[in-house]
Amino acid sequence: MSQTTSMHNQRTTNTTLGSRPRRILPAALGLAMSLAVGLWSGAALAQTPAAAGQGVAIPNFWNPRARQERMDTPQTGRTVRFLTDDEFPPLHFPGADGTPTGFSVELARAVCEKLGLTCTVQARRFDTLLDALADKQGDVVAAAIPLTPALRARFLATRPYFRWPGRFVARTDRGLPAPSAAALAGRSVGVVAGSAHAAYRAAFFPKAVARDFTDLAAAEGALRRGEVDYVFADGLNLALWVGGIESARCCALIGGDYLENRYFGEGIGLVTRPDDVALSRALDDALQRVWDDGKYAELYLRFFPVSPF
Repeated sequence: MSQTTSMHNQRTTNTTLGSRPRRILPAALGLAMSLAVGLWSGAALAQTPAAAGQGVAIPNFWNPRARQERMDTPQTGRTVRFLTDDEFPPLHFPGADGTPTGFSVELARAVCEKLGLTCTVQARRFDTLLDALADKQGDVVAAAIPLTPALRARFLATRPYFRWPGRFVARTDRGLPAPSAAALAGRSVGVVAGSAHAAYRAAFFPKAVARDFTDLAAAEGALRRGEVDYVFADGLNLALWVGGIESARCCALIGGDYLENRYFGEGIGLVTRPDDVALSRALDDALQRVWDDGKYAELYLRFFPVSPF
């Protein structure tokens, strides 16, 4: 027996000390809040039927051949408490009324509705989320915490619902070719020094002329001024920059997406405690169903003004 879904939003303060290095995406908050549909460029992994007619590709992280049997809804009398952060648009950020929203948060709401569960969502400081989960101050973390062996040693996680593709960006007035090992030979590629993208460029585009920068903003500025031919970096940051005012509409994503786990990680999923196996399996099943019925695509179009894929 299922219950009517009810998502309540709370702002919770937590004083646990610690830190997780992460980048807050500049100027992304207003962009994510104001745009209901996206402008798309670049390749993606799959297309939904509805989106395909519009030429819009939506990433698909689910294998239809691997669908499991429908899971029973766990403990239907239980309120499931989702924990998130509100400083990482467009995945999680405060809405116009101050309550949490964003792609991860609205996906959590859709999953709760699919399972017929009563759920709450609480915003906490990012670096306290996993400790709060372990201390049973919440039941699920829905935030941009990378899936890693270290995380899996402490918690359960669903299959990824979002990943961090590597992407190239180039000026639109140069007529540059789509990136390949041959096409990049002798051309300059800006990367953040010491990053996974710098290592990937060195391994797979060895004949490109690397230009190292201390941070992504410096690389983007050099590209805008025409000082490098391409920049290779995290696709989400680049997509938000391309669609924002700082790029001055100079540039566009070019070529496909790069998703090698060794360099760019597994992505992010919904994280639960190891003793909550039934809930974790139900969340995995619900994510598949949210993809199947088109809700994932709807949310993706709402929160990504330019597709990272």
